[in-house]
Amino acid sequence: MTTEPPADERSLRARLRRTVGDGTVADLVDRAVSHPLFWLLPALLFIGVFQLYPMVEVFRMSLTDTSLISSQESYVWLENYRRLLGSERFYSTLRVTAIYSVGSIVLQLGLGLGLALAIDYGVRRGLRGPLLTRVVVLSAWVVPGIIIGLVWRIMLLETNVGVVNNALGRLGFEVVPFLSDAGMAVISVIAAGAWRGTAFSMIMFYAGLKRVPDELYRAAKVDGAGPVARFRYVTLPQLKPVVFVVTILVTIYSLNSFDLIFALTNGGPGRATEVIALSMYKSAFDSYQMGMAAATAVVLLAVTLAVTAVYFHVFDISEEI
Repeated sequence: MTTEPPADERSLRARLRRTVGDGTVADLVDRAVSHPLFWLLPALLFIGVFQLYPMVEVFRMSLTDTSLISSQESYVWLENYRRLLGSERFYSTLRVTAIYSVGSIVLQLGLGLGLALAIDYGVRRGLRGPLLTRVVVLSAWVVPGIIIGLVWRIMLLETNVGVVNNALGRLGFEVVPFLSDAGMAVISVIAAGAWRGTAFSMIMFYAGLKRVPDELYRAAKVDGAGPVARFRYVTLPQLKPVVFVVTILVTIYSLNSFDLIFALTNGGPGRATEVIALSMYKSAFDSYQMGMAAATAVVLLAVTLAVTAVYFHVFDISEEI
């Protein structure tokens, strides 16, 4: 004969079933595993610890007078922003950043698209050389920016050690002040940045071109469209989402460029090539003003977000994505 459990035990079991369903550990585990948040949690924790928290801390620090040479810290609120936005140096670095970014973006997009079209043309027609071209171009992308800056510095030195000036001297030309002249220094860092970043644009554009069906090109050719017309009415519309993504990423990379410029010119001559990211570094580790450096970082983030918002408005690819 089976004895029923006491009334209070039956009541407790009923409450547990109402609280956790069947009340078994296995059921709880199954529910947790089947919930998307369970699988997203590690990524969310990583983003929170290594991205969101540092961003919040940088913003908090920008409201203080934190210094590397003092253990004291006090809140000055918007004073760092007032000093930053009221200084001539900031607008000088902003202008240099804009010039460098525009030059780098135009060259990287143009050269990357040109190389991608050439490689795609060769692959579709079974020509030799596309693989070698990709390997050569990619070699510039995998090298760290600090090393690329040092290599370009050696190439552009205004002595016999400089590879370019040495070659020009042998041809009877005068020494070109690649790094000591303000205008030439800006051109030099733009060229070095474009040389490094073109590979990324090429990869992205080539991936987009691989998705364009051959049938579209054949149909356009049957309709009498020439190479320029096929590029304009077939290739570009198909590449619009890719162009959007590449433009945003290249812009972000250009606005935040630091390592290559640091190694190549260190912002010189004078401040002719000092971009915002380099100015932030100098505020932190040359002037030891961490609060000012944090304020500069926040302003740079705001500039990047503003430019990205403009891209979203200009491209208007809501239907494509």
